[in-house]
Amino acid sequence: MNTQISKIAVITSGGDAPGMNAAIRSLVRSAEFNNIQCVGVQKGFQGLIDSSFELLNMRSVSNILGIGGTFLHSARSTDFMQKKHRSFAYKNLQNENIDALVVIGGNGSLTGASIFAQEFNFPVIGIPASIDNDVYGTDYSIGYSTALETIVESVDKIRDTANSHNRLFFVEVMGRNSGNLALNSSLASGACFVIIPEKEFQLVDLIKRLEENKKRNKKSSIVIVAEGNNYGPSFKIAADLNKVYSAYETKVTILGHIQRGGKPCSHDRILASQLGMAAIESLKLAKYNTLVGLVDNTIINTPISDVINATNKLSNNLYRLNKIISR
Repeated sequence: MNTQISKIAVITSGGDAPGMNAAIRSLVRSAEFNNIQCVGVQKGFQGLIDSSFELLNMRSVSNILGIGGTFLHSARSTDFMQKKHRSFAYKNLQNENIDALVVIGGNGSLTGASIFAQEFNFPVIGIPASIDNDVYGTDYSIGYSTALETIVESVDKIRDTANSHNRLFFVEVMGRNSGNLALNSSLASGACFVIIPEKEFQLVDLIKRLEENKKRNKKSSIVIVAEGNNYGPSFKIAADLNKVYSAYETKVTILGHIQRGGKPCSHDRILASQLGMAAIESLKLAKYNTLVGLVDNTIINTPISDVINATNKLSNNLYRLNKIISR
């Protein structure tokens, strides 16, 4: 494995997340400060296979700090799942004299990065970017805070119409198999109930909460539903509730991909900038095949092999808090 890093490649992979551009900007500028060339790869792992390379510099990443998405574009490459195509990617990197690869993405992208690093003994650094905030080895993933703000702003608007019409709204949010986004958006928006994958949900518990609200003469309610919950989609929950409970007119709103878009908030811009520079410093220190993350406000490196075999656990303290105060 080459320990002299003079040229690197960067990809954004999987679902886009606000702040990815800020991470690329920091990475490129930190690399240039350390006399390291940086090549941008279009469309994630597929771009490695197709040799879609572009040399980046200070000018290339100007005025992208506050832009959502990723200017390198992202994709989920089925080709990269096959070893022969990963071999093409490795040869393309060799042909460009690239010494290391930085992967900005979530758990799926980091899994691909880990396999690639092990197969070809190639230096890789991971930067966590996922609105789900489910990546182990960091308190926050890039994009999570912006998505949370988007959800809370949307719920605040939904509450206005809920209050006007005596309605119960089920608001479904992203998160895959993690309830972090749902739980924290429930807390921040004052929802009366949250349904998440990590906790068993029974319809009777929701009815009990709604009855408590009704006795306090509450005219409307909001329920946050994580898309990966164990009961089923929001429409199923609403339909099953309507069969046995009719105190409210029930509506369902699925926020969908609006949660991924928009300008990154200040927290995501700062986090992305920190992790971009940390990736370069990790390469300089030969901390290969690790994820750079922020834990207790300190940059740490966690082996990617550990990251992909663990999850960022839900806070039971926050869940308990939510049960007590969200009524």
